Amino acid sequence: MTKTMTYTQTTALITGASSGLGAEFATRLAARGANLVLVARRIDRLEDLAKELRTAHGISVTTLSKDLIHPGAGAELRDELAGRGISIDTLINNAGFATSGPLVEEDPAVIASEIALNVATLVDITRAFLPEMLASGRGALINVASTAGFQPVPGMAVYGATKAFVLSFTEALAYETKAADLRVLALCPGATRTEFFDVLGNQDAAVGRLQSASAVITTALRALDRRKTPVSVVSGVGNRVLAAAAQRLPRPVSLAMAGSAVK
Repeated sequence: MTKTMTYTQTTALITGASSGLGAEFATRLAARGANLVLVARRIDRLEDLAKELRTAHGISVTTLSKDLIHPGAGAELRDELAGRGISIDTLINNAGFATSGPLVEEDPAVIASEIALNVATLVDITRAFLPEMLASGRGALINVASTAGFQPVPGMAVYGATKAFVLSFTEALAYETKAADLRVLALCPGATRTEFFDVLGNQDAAVGRLQSASAVITTALRALDRRKTPVSVVSGVGNRVLAAAAQRLPRPVSLAMAGSAVK
């Protein structure tokens, strides 16, 4: 059973919106009539995307250039938008990045930033905007997790652990807010054709067939359109099979499989 979610006259905040999944989310929600707040560090890309979406769909698009890796970023963002008279109905926590390689070889400062952005910032922004989203009752909270969150990932130990946190946090939050009219979803893509692996610097870390960003966002929107939104969704049939296997196999077996798959 499906019930198409209504986005007209609502406002969606998307972090990491300058490319990849964030930009695709913006494009698809704009087509459904949502006004947008786009946040990323690369303001030139945000402005180009905003101009395109305003012209194509006649919506309002606010762009903000922000580095979110610091305590209190969520409250700062909320206060700035409140000062502009903007309230948020839908929040998409998409900002994040990965590192790869044995932990002993990784830069401590870089992995500290990875944990801060993937975990602390996501929680901070969610907490900042949750009260107004619950009051609105017209939107959704989507946290971008990963199939890497279903088992430990040797070679990407920190990234996998951050995404396991996002998955657990989002599912728990969905239960806490189940009596409200807010749809809460952990989106778990596998390897996706975005800038992710360029930034990572390791194309060999991609496991399985790469999906397009469009396919991943279609999975998310279909989940939100369901009469009863699931607390989490894996994008791609092959990825769903692997994620299900990781949860059912003995932990040492799924660990060994992940260690073999990630180069």
